[in-house]
Parts: sequence; C-alpha cells; structure tokens
Amino acid sequence: MARNYRDAVHNIIRIETDTPDGRLLVDLIDTPEFQRLRRIRQLGLAFFAYQGAEHSRFTHSLGALNLATRLLDRLRGKYEISGEDRTAVRVAALLHDVGHGPFSHVIESILGFHHEQFSIEAITNGSTAIGKLLTAHSDTLADDVAAIIRGDFRRRSLAQLVSSQLDVDRMDYLLRDSLMTGAKYGIYDLEWIIKSVEINEADDHLYVSAPGIFAVEDYLQARYYMFRQVYFHRTLRSAEAVLKSLLRRAIELNANGGDVWHREGTAFAKVLRSEPLGLTEHLSLDDADFLFYIKEWRNSTDAILADLSSRFLDRRLFKAFDLDMPLELRAEFIGQVRDAVAANGLDPEYYVIEDAMNDANNYFYTRDKGKQKDLIYVEHGFSRPAIREISEVSAAVRGLQEGYSLHRLCFPAELKDEIGKLYRSI
Repeated sequence: MARNYRDAVHNIIRIETDTPDGRLLVDLIDTPEFQRLRRIRQLGLAFFAYQGAEHSRFTHSLGALNLATRLLDRLRGKYEISGEDRTAVRVAALLHDVGHGPFSHVIESILGFHHEQFSIEAITNGSTAIGKLLTAHSDTLADDVAAIIRGDFRRRSLAQLVSSQLDVDRMDYLLRDSLMTGAKYGIYDLEWIIKSVEINEADDHLYVSAPGIFAVEDYLQARYYMFRQVYFHRTLRSAEAVLKSLLRRAIELNANGGDVWHREGTAFAKVLRSEPLGLTEHLSLDDADFLFYIKEWRNSTDAILADLSSRFLDRRLFKAFDLDMPLELRAEFIGQVRDAVAANGLDPEYYVIEDAMNDANNYFYTRDKGKQKDLIYVEHGFSRPAIREISEVSAAVRGLQEGYSLHRLCFPAELKDEIGKLYRSI
C-alpha cells in the first residue's frame, strides 16, 4: 500500500502506508496545518517577474521529504541510524516550513517574526492536529523534530540533513524554483551529491567524499546565481516594496482612525494593529487573505492606500535604480528623487523606497566558525585524504564569499524618464 504524489521535480514521490511511519506521514500531510501550505506560494511575489512561479510550500515540503528519505536510505547502508531517528528526520523535512506566513518571507519582514518559531510551535503544541499526531506516535517525537529544525538535535549529522547549508530544503528549492521560473541557474548534479554524502562519526557531522566536491561547488554556484538572478530580481523586489508600502499605509491609517476596511475579531485585524499573532491566528492566514483585503482597499477613500493597492493588483510596480554611485552622492540623489515624487503629487514616504541589503553575500555560502552545523565539509586528497571545510580547498567557493551588497531606490515607474535624468546627472 502506498500513496503516490506526481511531482514536477522528482516525478513520483511514494510514501508507503503499510508501516507506522508511512501512515504517520500521510496523516501529517492531511492535517489542516499542512494543507494550508497549498495556499502559500513558495517564492512569495516572484510570479510578478516569472509567471510560472506559482508553486507552493506544499509541493516543496513533499520534495524535501522525498530527498530526506533517499539520503537516509543510502546512509543507513553504511551507518547506524535508529528507526526513531529516521522517523524524526523525515518528519522534520516534511514539516520544516509549516509555520510560513503569507507570501513566504515577505510578510516576515513586515510583521517581524520568523517562520521557524511558528513551525516549532505547531509541532510541539499539543492542540494542533500535527502536535496530536506526533504525541500519539511517540512521547519524544515532537521534541526531536523541533530539535532537528533548530539544528541542535543530539546527532548533529542527522539534523544537518534538514538544517544546514547543504540540506534537503535547499537541494529541493533550487531545482524546483529553477524549473518553475524557467531560469536554468539552479540546476546542479543532485544524484552525485546524494551518492557522495557521508557521516564523520568521530565529529558527528556530514561531509562529502572526494569525488563529490565538484557537485557541491556546482550546487553552491547554483544557489549564488539563483539569488542574484531570481530571489534578488528587481521586479520581485519592486513588488515587495509596493506591498510593504501599502501595508504600512494601512497600519498607520488604522491607528489614526482612517478608512481601512477589515473584519474585527480576525487575525488580520491584529495585523493592522501591529499586534503579535498567536499560533492559531498565524495559521489561519494565507496568501488569499492578504489579496482579499488588498482588493477591498483599492476602493478606499484614502487615495494613497487605494492607489498602492491598485498598483499591486494590476502589476504597475515601482521602477528600481541601483544606487551604484559614491556614498557621498547617494543622499543627494535620494533627496532629489523625493522632491521629484512630491512635485508630482505623491507622498515620498510611500512612493520612494530604499531597498538595501548589505549582507546579501550571506545568502550564498558563509564560513562562520561559530556555526559549526552550517559548515560544509569535504574529503580532500587521495593518497592521504582529510576532511576539511570546503572553502579551504575550493577557490570557486572562496569566490562566492566576496562581498556583495544590494542597494536600490524604488519609485513610481511613470517618473522613470524624469528621475533617469537626475540619475545620469549624478
């Protein structure tokens, strides 16, 4: 007996249902908390730039489960992995994103939460359908799964399969996002990495055998280019800027008694009051809730909220210019843009947005000795092989650690020519 999921990346994801583990996994998939992930886009607002990027956190989570199962099955042929640990890793791979909010990471930055905390709470809270299933299966399973997602599980090597810089989360989303956006930057040799992953039992961490180092370099470069070309795409970031502006306007209007239609007593009412959400409230929200309110707000009597909502829904996004000029000239240019926007009857507080990310290179590969679980180790040398951190032996990976920052200025696209003249004069 089995349940089969037809998948765009992995073809058929098969879950055996004639074992306790298999039944647990399909029951977890069928919970309301996990089914909600069908209504959370994996790539947030990337569909504004890549029309095919409509895939969900649901499909990605199934893909992560599939990869975790494959890696565990291969590793169990060489290393001792208990049935309990195998179950915990598979469940953690499946549930690692269950706490994501609407539009994935976009809303996190607006409302000030991290999805991992909600994921852990959904797993360990005995009142959720997920929590009840895990507790019924084992007294320790929920805590073990939470520890794996946090990265402090008692066997660090197994936690790294789910939470590290070479984990099933990244392995799946690179291939999936590349396929669904049509951008080919995320393609790498998955099969060779699966074949090459090993466990350093003495130090309890994963490493990649010597023949697999080029596949890992390929994987890290794929991640680098996906961030540069897809996740940091200026159209995607522009859509985020519009969304953040309209939500900030709605929150400020609501605080001052302005025209912001909403239903009282709902989780969204607390969002407008900038109040922290409880777990149940958080899990009640998905992409559709935010879109519903934005559609209502374009009929608002507040001109700014109505205009920003219409721009978002109709894809009339902001234009973005890179602030690739000396630091001493940036403030002058930004001031000129704000003046130009105001002269055109628009409030620069909502229509001039700086999009800055000074630590963008941290999204590629970081070598932080203080975070041992995140380091990628490889076997190096043939006559006397040793296990070393990858950037110590790979010039390609060291190149990914060079500084990269993102600093753009977003403004209404209809002012592109006017502001373009200011830009060229700097």
